[in-house]
Amino acid sequence: MLTRRRVKLTDPLEIRLAVEAERLRAEARSLPPGAARDEMLRKARQAETGSQMSEWLRSPGLQPPD
Repeated sequence: MLTRRRVKLTDPLEIRLAVEAERLRAEARSLPPGAARDEMLRKARQAETGSQMSEWLRSPGLQPPD
């Protein structure tokens, strides 16, 4: 039977997504204008939005709906 490799994630999701967004933006800067660069920037925006949403959901001020 195969065993799954477990990876202990040390950084919160928000930080991992923010780092990924920055990496994608840096990679997009090195590309010439075009479809590939636009795709990189789109993925960076998605990662950044995910980071902000996760941070918002974990915030202590968030109240459950009534």
